[in-house]
Amino acid sequence: MSPATSRSGHGSPRQDHPKRDQNGWWRRGSRRCRGESGQVAGIEAIPFGLLVFVVGVLLVSNAWAVIDAKLTVASAAREATRAYVEAPAGSDPSALALDAAAEAVRGGGRDPARLTLTAVSGSFARCEKVTFAASYPVPAITLPWIGGFGDGFIATARHTEIVDPLRTGVPLGGERCDAVAA
Repeated sequence: MSPATSRSGHGSPRQDHPKRDQNGWWRRGSRRCRGESGQVAGIEAIPFGLLVFVVGVLLVSNAWAVIDAKLTVASAAREATRAYVEAPAGSDPSALALDAAAEAVRGGGRDPARLTLTAVSGSFARCEKVTFAASYPVPAITLPWIGGFGDGFIATARHTEIVDPLRTGVPLGGERCDAVAA
């Protein structure tokens, strides 16, 4: 084995072993690090990277707020329509629908006062197709623990169901019920 190769047998040149100077610091050979040679630039990239990270977290948070609002509004429209078509005879189905939608929004962790619920079509009669639309405003910027700021999006959803054609105590309605009633 030649003295210029390492003992590992890979053929790489042998490097000097580190030695201690008079202060007890380890050094390679007799060279000392002075000046900026060998320093890595880029310390200014840390604040930029932190800024990109914060903007990314806000973007993901806002996207999730829109998805969450859409899921909540879809649940509110579904529950309102279901409460309306399943309302007991002699009750106020519109009030039951509004209560069910508010409870669905409250269950989603949102303020029911900001929900807009609209009966799009149908009436409380057998075989009637009833449609409810629900909408909820989503702020432009949503910050965790602080809340939302600005006018952003309006999440909307619709749900349609048919009042049971064989219900008792509910008036007959629609052309489709003629075949069921006969």
